[in-house]
Amino acid sequence: MARILITSALPYINGIKHLGNLAGSMLPADVYARFKRAQGHETLYICATDEHGTPAELAAAAAGQDVQTYCDEQHEIQKRAGEAFGLSYDWFGRSSNAPNRRLTQHFAKVLEDNGLIEERVDRMIYSIDDQRFLPDRYVEGTCPHCGHVGARGDQCDNCGRLLDPTDLIAPYSSVSGSTNLEVRDTRHLYLLQTKIEGRIREWIESKSDWQTLARSIALKHLDEGLIDRGITRDLKWGVPVVGPDGGPRAGMEGKVFYVWFDAPIEYIGATEEWAEANGTTWRDWWRLDEGADDVRYVQFMGKDNVAFHTVSFPATILGSGEPWKTVDTLKAFNWLNWYGGKFSTSQKRGVFMDQALELLPADYWRWRLTAYGPEHSDSAFTWEDFQASTNKDLADVLGNFVNRIVKFAESKFDGVVPEGGEPGPLEEKLEADVRAGLAEATEAFEAMEFRKACQALRAVWVLGNEYLQEAAPWTAFKTDVERSAVGVRTGLNLVALFARIAAPVMPFSAEKIAATVGETDLSWPAADEAILDRLPRGQTVAAAEVLFKKIEDVQVAEWSERFGGAQ
Repeated sequence: MARILITSALPYINGIKHLGNLAGSMLPADVYARFKRAQGHETLYICATDEHGTPAELAAAAAGQDVQTYCDEQHEIQKRAGEAFGLSYDWFGRSSNAPNRRLTQHFAKVLEDNGLIEERVDRMIYSIDDQRFLPDRYVEGTCPHCGHVGARGDQCDNCGRLLDPTDLIAPYSSVSGSTNLEVRDTRHLYLLQTKIEGRIREWIESKSDWQTLARSIALKHLDEGLIDRGITRDLKWGVPVVGPDGGPRAGMEGKVFYVWFDAPIEYIGATEEWAEANGTTWRDWWRLDEGADDVRYVQFMGKDNVAFHTVSFPATILGSGEPWKTVDTLKAFNWLNWYGGKFSTSQKRGVFMDQALELLPADYWRWRLTAYGPEHSDSAFTWEDFQASTNKDLADVLGNFVNRIVKFAESKFDGVVPEGGEPGPLEEKLEADVRAGLAEATEAFEAMEFRKACQALRAVWVLGNEYLQEAAPWTAFKTDVERSAVGVRTGLNLVALFARIAAPVMPFSAEKIAATVGETDLSWPAADEAILDRLPRGQTVAAAEVLFKKIEDVQVAEWSERFGGAQ
């Protein structure tokens, strides 16, 4: 058994997340965590709300709340939304909690001790109309590299280049739109990434099994040339900058650490929160000198977060000189778009997590976003595609199979797994085909190729339907009850199997499916275990309500009107 540490990019605190956020980090991380647990591995899935920075301050002001109260409420909202979607976090922490504050200040101290942090006087953008320094994300303008209008001061979403606000052409405040900006002196701490560029490159190049997307983004930033990054900001809300004695740092009173410096450290901080709540230790998950050398660490994120996780956070970890665990595999996702465009709250474009569950149960969304997610390229969510995949994959293939065979067992075999008959060539071929499909699904899940894994699952479900068509136990029952019993018994065992392999992706439906045949074990099937004669003969079975209702055209029209669509 392995020890698997899983983290997904921290959802930002300012509002509930949309389906693109879900599909690009939290959901695939959950699917992988469920799969590894089902295999019997010791698995720890950690996430948290990312609560610092200007967006939190502005969102709180807009809500008429102080920032602490706002973050308290929003954390609970996001936690409940994740639970409703079946996200099986072992811990959902908060970057504003004490462990992250202590760890962030610790890393800053050891980095400075190692000569990797220095104070500099910056010339930063100050908005006269807003009466505040503007953090990089709150300065927008034209990218000097590709000419994209609307590039942010930290990164251009069009070409992916990391920026400083002063690089932008025709900058303006995204808080107020004001162009009444000036550059003022302000003192900040800088992480000297340029001093350890060689170590970062060596570390990245050692990850030969990383997917192309993550590796290419990481190397692109190195090839363009690292810059030293400012890791403090002129804000009140965040982890305070302290001096060597732990008190206020002279000349930097009232400043906090940059949210992108402290947020990844919260992976460790949230693990500490989990350990405190469960009376155990966190250090054997994160410290190589205390047992973490046998941990496999996997990160999940959207492609916009890759640079920070492959350059900036590793610079913090490697630069500390301490034996911290670094990521083994980084799984990055492309964009989930809305009819080819971006999700937009202001334009009522797209569906957010809480709204989605008002329409349909979580597993409908979980299947669509996993089986057709933005894994190797950007993908578009449309109501029409959602309707088609739900109706075909879930209602017609999986739900129909379960319903047909369990109801027939109820009506003709007294609602139990029947005795009688012996499997023949048809069952022998079915077993060989199903085992091949299971091997393909297992390999795809192991490789975190979730679209391929779901294709393999669907193919196994199709094998079940094809078997019932050929075995036709309803026809055999008229002339050969024992032959019919074999078909029914095989079909009911397939129901149990289908529940087990669906569980990582559709946990709620898997439990319902398993319950129809009295299966309680949703572990991932081992390669050598019995799969077609697992259920005890005589065990009671009982059909459930419709497992997956088809999405009707009238619903698509209604949802398009409410949330936007192709128009």
